[in-house]
Amino acid sequence: MSSQTITADAAGAWKLGDLPVHRLGYGAMRLTGSAAFHHGTPSDRERSLAVLRKAIDLGVNHIDTAAFYFSSLRSANELINTALGPYPDDLVIVTKVGPYRTYDGEWGTSARPEDLRGHVEENLRQLGRDHLDVVNLRRMPKYDSIAEHFGVLAELREAGLIRHLGISGVEPRHLAEAQAIAPVVCVQNRYALDRPDPVTDEVLRICGEQGIAFVPFYAVAGESGEHGATTAHDEQVRAVARDHGASPAQIRLAWTLHQGPHVLAIPGTGNPGHLAENVAAGAIRLTDEELDRLGAPRQRAGATG
Repeated sequence: MSSQTITADAAGAWKLGDLPVHRLGYGAMRLTGSAAFHHGTPSDRERSLAVLRKAIDLGVNHIDTAAFYFSSLRSANELINTALGPYPDDLVIVTKVGPYRTYDGEWGTSARPEDLRGHVEENLRQLGRDHLDVVNLRRMPKYDSIAEHFGVLAELREAGLIRHLGISGVEPRHLAEAQAIAPVVCVQNRYALDRPDPVTDEVLRICGEQGIAFVPFYAVAGESGEHGATTAHDEQVRAVARDHGASPAQIRLAWTLHQGPHVLAIPGTGNPGHLAENVAAGAIRLTDEELDRLGAPRQRAGATG
């Protein structure tokens, strides 16, 4: 398939609270280097700026980022601010707080509730904003409950520093816990075609019933996670890709978007060509038969897991 003229609106739209976005967005994690965080080598600055501007040209109006997305030379938030500020009126920037990285790039102690205001203010400074459109609380394994942390973000929302709240890395009980405190507009969990997860499947279902955006991460990377896109594609993925004249990564994205009208995709890349391919995946329409073929291994793994 040709990706030259396909823009993000081909994937359709959803809302993060009262903020409309195209369902095919962009994840900024890979802007800073050849792999996420302290892995790989730092990116070329001008190329990263060009990727961001190309995303906007292709109609992307939902960017996912975080202050802890940085390499030894690059900060995703700084790149976004430089490339896109002053920001387009329809651009929605979503960030997340909770995890913490020290200045040398290693993971530090996860945020305590009293740390969160500082994390929010750091994102505000780096992005050059007076408020954040959406802030996700990334649940940290050391905390079984998210109530205290989420309560702090709810207070910052009341104070006008945050417009909408989301949660990440959660189970259904955490969603209910957060909703007892403040509205939740999105849930961001790890989710991929080749990664069966009954708990996240249930979160996906609940979000659909309640009209909450479900935003999977590592949908293309699969088990490779932060190290980059997987090359371990199932033969059915490759076969459907051939039938559509598409890449396996595009089929993985298309499958993700087909999991419900409330599902948003945020593939990340530092490559302008890959960016255009990712956006073009929003125009792929899979048949029920293709969806069954693609999902069969996942269903089998779930049944035996």
